[in-house]
Amino acid sequence: MEIILLEKISNLGAMGEKVNVKPGYGRNYLIPQGKAAPATAENVAEYEARRADLEKAAAETLAAAETRRDALLDKVITIASKAGDEGKLFGSIGTADIASVISEQLVAVERNEVRLPDGAFRTIGEHDVQIQLHTDVNVVVKLIIEAE
Repeated sequence: MEIILLEKISNLGAMGEKVNVKPGYGRNYLIPQGKAAPATAENVAEYEARRADLEKAAAETLAAAETRRDALLDKVITIASKAGDEGKLFGSIGTADIASVISEQLVAVERNEVRLPDGAFRTIGEHDVQIQLHTDVNVVVKLIIEAE
């Protein structure tokens, strides 16, 4: 399925590019989310007419993400959780827990912006958490998990 991207999508392409994707990905995710449109002649002409507005909106979201990144640079977040004698948590600290603590203390962060490639944290100590605020804007926040 050939589509035209209405915004930059990581690992896929930049705004305005025509790319081929699997039909389910385009039909079920990209098009309903407003991230892409089918690459018909009519949609390409409509994109060209709206190009300036789309680029302006993309620049505004990038600027907002950079502002949020500046607020998160070199910050340390502390979470207290119940833990056993050996330093293992009773449960885990996941993306929702981290996002809620950062949102309460610093700036609003969504759960889907927190990246934990190794899964949830299950031990006390210091951990680095990567937060992807935009496809081009990433920041690392230090997380300290303490025993209650």
